[in-house]
Formats: sequence, C-alpha cells, structure tokens
Amino acid sequence: MSAEIPLQATRIVVTNKKELPGDFAIWMFIFAELLVFGVFFLTYAIVRSNNIELFNQSQLLLDRGLGLINTVVLITSSYFVVRAVLAIQKNESTRCVFWLNLSIATGMVFIFIKIFEFYSKFSQGINLSTNAFYTYYISMTFFHFMHVILGLVILTAVMLKAKRGGYSAMDHTGVETGASYWHMVDLVWIVLFPLVYLMR
Repeated sequence: MSAEIPLQATRIVVTNKKELPGDFAIWMFIFAELLVFGVFFLTYAIVRSNNIELFNQSQLLLDRGLGLINTVVLITSSYFVVRAVLAIQKNESTRCVFWLNLSIATGMVFIFIKIFEFYSKFSQGINLSTNAFYTYYISMTFFHFMHVILGLVILTAVMLKAKRGGYSAMDHTGVETGASYWHMVDLVWIVLFPLVYLMR
C-alpha cells in the first residue's frame, strides 16, 4: 500500500502539468522572433542614445494618433482571438469563427493604417537613407508589418478550418497555435509603439 501512494502522487503531478497552449513548434518560432525583435530594440536604443536630438526631431514627424489607434486595434484583435479560443474550448465552432473573423477584420484595419503611414512618409521623400532614425523606424515597423500579414494568413487558415468543423473542445491545438502567434505580434507592437513613437 505504501508503495502505491508515491506512484499515485506521481501520476497526479504528471496529469496536472500545465503545458504551453498550441503547438510546441510555434513557441520555438515565437521565441526566435522575439529574440530578433529584442536585438532590433536594443540596437535602436543604443544608436538613439548617441543621436538623441536627431531622433527627437525626426520623431515629431510621426503620427502618434495613428500609432495609438493601431495599438488599440491590435489589443482589441488579441481580445477577439482570446474569445475565439474560449469558444472552441466550449465546442462552439460558430462562435469561434465569429470571433476569428472579427480579429482578422481588426488586423486588416492595422494593415491599412500602416500602409497609409508608409505612403505618407515616402511621399514626403522620407526613406531608409534619410537618417538613422528613419532607418530604424522603417525597418522595424516594416518587419513587424510583415509579421502582421503572416499572422492574418495564419488566422484566416484557422478560421476556414474552424468553419469546416475542423476543431472541437477536445482538439483545438490549431486555434491556440494561431492565437499564440497573434499575441506575439501584439506584444511586439506594444513595445515598439512607445519606443519609436513616444520615447523622448
């Protein structure tokens, strides 16, 4: 009897072990991407510390209002993704599709606003070679922009599969995988926005 107690306790520990949501491979990719963005942010901070006046002056030409709107848009989109995951966990595929569509729609709003921002800067003759600030601003925001596009592709694929009934309360790893990537995209912007648009 005494030998069975530790064995049962071991089984309980293994059963209650909390795992990362979604596929493990996406987390390896997320950690790698966060590392790349971290290097970007660190390099930006170092270069800025040696060119504070230039960075502050160039920063004034950015539209903080649009940057703030995009921040709210991405946070809202992440909320919709959370609701999609909660819906499929309750086996509510239709609700899951509904929330995923809202997330995709708000993600598209971010894309359109960012395209407008890029167009505005390029039409003013601003490009990667204008100065050090714009080299980093354009590089980092465009790199993030491409991640948003990839995130939308992933969410669309997940939504289409959910629409076909491909997920359930017992099998919804794909929904969690897409959600995890989208939250990473949101997190990066939450750091990028104040770093580039607001920090003086």
